[in-house]
This record gives sequence, structure tokens and C-alpha cells, in this order.
Amino acid sequence: MSQKKKVGPLFENIGESTAACLITVVQGNLLILGVGHWIIASQTGIAAGVLATVALLLAKTQNRLAISAILGVITAVVDYFVHEGMFGPEAAEAIVTGLGAAVLSYIVGSLIALYRKRRNLASQPAG
Repeated sequence: MSQKKKVGPLFENIGESTAACLITVVQGNLLILGVGHWIIASQTGIAAGVLATVALLLAKTQNRLAISAILGVITAVVDYFVHEGMFGPEAAEAIVTGLGAAVLSYIVGSLIALYRKRRNLASQPAG
């Protein structure tokens, strides 16, 4: 297995968790993003991305839905412990962040799979 295939999922998981946290912490208003938001989102994203990658390696699954669900649950739990919620009941923001990470993971993973499939089809000789 190449180094790129080992590290790629880690960065993808960190990115999806961080993005979901950033969007949620500012309640969708990206114009108010500040350094404090980036710090909170980075803490959540790095911790959730690493934990999700380890969990996925142990689960040995390639099922896109399972991967998204695992990332979403871990992101929600990490977000809950990293900082207090900015809206709603105590765990509301963490749950929304986890759902956002799961949806991002599913969309990004599906687009990557589609790209790879099309690239492989294009590289095959016409028969």
C-alpha cells in the first residue's frame, strides 16, 4: 500500500470533521469566522479525524455509509468534549456537527469513488 493511500484517509477525515465544525460553530455564517473558531474547529477536526481513522482501520470496512456514520459519531463525541455548544440544548451543536461531518464524508467519498471509476474507465483501451 502506498504512503498516499495510508495518509489520504486521515487528511480526508480531519478535513471533513474540521469543515463541519467550522460551519456549525458559526451557524453557517462564514463571514464571521475568526481565529478562535479555527482553533476550536482544528482541535475537533484533528482529534476526530485521527480517532475515526484508527476506528476505520480496525473495522476494515470499505462501506461508504459505515465510514460516514463512524466519522459522524466520533466527530459528535469529540465536539461535545472539546467545547461547549454555541446554541440549543447542551449536546445540540455536537450532534449537528457530527451529522455535518457524516454528510460531508458521504458526499466527498462518493465523489472520489466516482472520479476514480471514471478515470479507470477512461484509461482502459477500447475493445
